[in-house]
Amino acid sequence: MAPMDLLAPPTKLPEDPAAAQLAEGGDPVQVASQHPSSSLAWATLAEEALGRGFTVEGYAYARTGYHRGLDSLRRAGWRGTGPVPWSHEPNRGFLRALFALSLAAAAIGETDEAQRCAKFVDDCDPTAADHLK
Repeated sequence: MAPMDLLAPPTKLPEDPAAAQLAEGGDPVQVASQHPSSSLAWATLAEEALGRGFTVEGYAYARTGYHRGLDSLRRAGWRGTGPVPWSHEPNRGFLRALFALSLAAAAIGETDEAQRCAKFVDDCDPTAADHLK
C-alpha cells in the first residue's frame, strides 16, 4: 500500500444501499445477499461473528467487506492514497470492515496483516479507530 497523500481530496463514497435496511433492523445475512457489494453489510456480519467468538467467519466477512469497499473507493475516484473520512457516513462500512479485519487477523495470528490494516485505518482517518473501539 502506498503512503497516504494527505493533500489528496477526501474520498466520499455514495450512500450504501444496505444502510437503510440495516438501520431498520434487517437481518445482515439477507441484506448482504441482496446487496453483496455493501461493505456495511459485510462489516456488520464480521462484527457479529467476532462478537460471538467465530473468528474465522469474522475474518472472512471482514475480508469480503474490505475488498468490496476497495472496489467502491476506486469507483469513487480513490487511487490508493488520500483520506477516507469517518465523518462521511457512507465511508463507515469500509472503515468498519477494515477495522474488523485488523482485529480478526490479530486473533488468528496474522500479525503483519493486523498491523497493516490498523495502519490503513489510521491513514484513512486518524479519528476512525477511536469510533470503532
